Amino acid sequence: MAALENPAHTGPVVGFDLDMTLIDSRPGIHATWRALTERTGTYVDADLVVSRLGPPLVDELAHWFPAEQIAEMADLYREMYPTHAIEGTLPMPGVHEAMAAVHAAGGRAIVVTAKYEPNAKLHLAHLGIDADAVIGDLWAEGKGEALREHGASVYVGDHTGDVRGARTAGALSVAVTTGPCSAEELRAAGADVVLADLTAFPAWLESYTERAARR
Repeated sequence: MAALENPAHTGPVVGFDLDMTLIDSRPGIHATWRALTERTGTYVDADLVVSRLGPPLVDELAHWFPAEQIAEMADLYREMYPTHAIEGTLPMPGVHEAMAAVHAAGGRAIVVTAKYEPNAKLHLAHLGIDADAVIGDLWAEGKGEALREHGASVYVGDHTGDVRGARTAGALSVAVTTGPCSAEELRAAGADVVLADLTAFPAWLESYTERAARR
């Protein structure tokens, strides 16, 4: 599939993961799982769930519900999510500056996430995060297709699954240690760059674009 190009943009296309990369969605996700427990009567350890964010919703549901109920529970969770999760979610430190840095470099900032796309868009709109495109419902290697389609040369995420997505797309993997994976785990998975959080991203991007211009 050909990359989506816009001649008005002369800088890099940078992909970002959502949960624990751009937003701290733990409070809202915790509240949604607790509400799901109340609604269904099936106990879910919400503390455990929010300690391992990253993989798709259906993977987490499989720990708590029988296989024949997963599709129904996924629909119910996604329906309940806007009521319980949007207001409680916070921007990660440096998120607005990171997006602004991409745009200042003449580039595009896209969000590629495992989250249900309509809910991902609600988060970004609520927090005023200025993404040029949002692509949801993709995980790990599956993210590579969207990254390639949009011509992303960098993908920023907090999980080893995000590193795999970047690798699949042939993009540079920039990892932040704000999610469930340690710096050591991210490097072992193949991350090219590991940052403590997004506050370090603008300086890194400036250096990256300067190096690219000299090639």
